[in-house]
Amino acid sequence: MSTAESYLKPEVIRQISRLDLRAQFVVKGFLQGLHASPYHGFSVEFSEHRRYEHGDDPKDIDWLVYAKTDRYYIKKFEAETNITGYLVMDLSRSMAYTYRQEMTKFDYAISLAAALCYLMVHQQDPVGLVTFDTKIRASLPPKSKRKQLGDVLSLLANLKPTGETDIAHSLSQLAAMLKHRSVVMIFSDLLAEPAEVMRAVYQLRHRDHDVILFHILDEAEVTFPFDGMVELEDPETKEKMKVDANNYRQDYQKELNAYRDKYRQDCVQAGVDYVALDTSMQFDKALTEYLINRQSRF
Repeated sequence: MSTAESYLKPEVIRQISRLDLRAQFVVKGFLQGLHASPYHGFSVEFSEHRRYEHGDDPKDIDWLVYAKTDRYYIKKFEAETNITGYLVMDLSRSMAYTYRQEMTKFDYAISLAAALCYLMVHQQDPVGLVTFDTKIRASLPPKSKRKQLGDVLSLLANLKPTGETDIAHSLSQLAAMLKHRSVVMIFSDLLAEPAEVMRAVYQLRHRDHDVILFHILDEAEVTFPFDGMVELEDPETKEKMKVDANNYRQDYQKELNAYRDKYRQDCVQAGVDYVALDTSMQFDKALTEYLINRQSRF
């Protein structure tokens, strides 16, 4: 395994305590991976260039990029390059769950959000931060200056997932709050009534925002690795239930797959990017999703 690829693995990133270094390592691994993948050239294209198209002024061709890629690219104008992004973090108590005592859902979300922030500031895209539980708790207005990276990462590093949650109400608040078209990146385990969450997501879409829904579960919530009689506890309501894990596993995984599929279908209908993740997955899937979304806006 290459060093770059190892930087994308949660078990490696977990050993790095400083969030700014986590973000740098994830992005470094991701960008190096792009150069060795079918997306070669995409790492140039998504930053400050786009492909030359019929009707463009040949004077705008970047010949240095042509020398490297053997393709015609032109520099984008500043106004067409920058998009505004919001990182929207779920602070609910359930996000603190981890089965193997390694990386919690919240740690995973924070690391991913930090990497996306690093990537956006690197591209001079304004990025802001919003946190919520039962309502919006804090917001940092979007900026593209280098200092913004430190401000966002400092806020992210000090967050604690401790509250109950009302995702639908918080996203409705967010839809009312945002004045300009933005990419809204939501990081949550979505432990809520899907129909209510989607109603709020539709409000964001109705106001012309692009939405990426990062649905983050713990590895154990996906694989259900338990044996024998186990007691399951809802992290927010504290409600408990005893089950025979071996008999329950198949039904559980069937329900989970149906739950995710429903979100996926609803998001397709709403024009929302749905990204199903768990804490064992490399970070590059989520970063690629952001870049594809960014490309599609131009």
